[in-house]
Amino acid sequence: MAIERYRGWLRPWNPFRELEEMRQRMESLFRPAAWPAPAEGAVLVPPIDMYEEKDKYVVKAELPGMKKDEIDISITDNILTIKGERKEEKEKKEGSYFFSERYYGTFLRSLNLPGNVDAKKICASYKDGVLQIDLPKTEEEKEKKIEIKVE
Repeated sequence: MAIERYRGWLRPWNPFRELEEMRQRMESLFRPAAWPAPAEGAVLVPPIDMYEEKDKYVVKAELPGMKKDEIDISITDNILTIKGERKEEKEKKEGSYFFSERYYGTFLRSLNLPGNVDAKKICASYKDGVLQIDLPKTEEEKEKKIEIKVE
């Protein structure tokens, strides 16, 4: 039985493991760098991060190449919805494309928020292709310190 070294450890050689690693590397070569390729008639799905801070939830969405006017944000029943449309640039050029990897069309993301937010204090900013939405927690959702009485 052949032995191979893996991250400092010795383990039995498995040819199927090498094939699986090679398959994963080949897939990563052809995977688009930004948004996943939509199926025919499907909507685009921008990548999103959501995390919690002490007094708010923060949502960040990658929307490169979009203008502020092309993005709509709404909140209903504690569901945050981000939607918009990336329009194809209509430029006339001589020659033809060899390939095009940019995606155009509508997108829609709806997220269930983990707690109640104060809709009147929500603010959003857009910089360098990243949309950031700050969702302040309501007073009931904020962590409250409970004092212990000594008797």
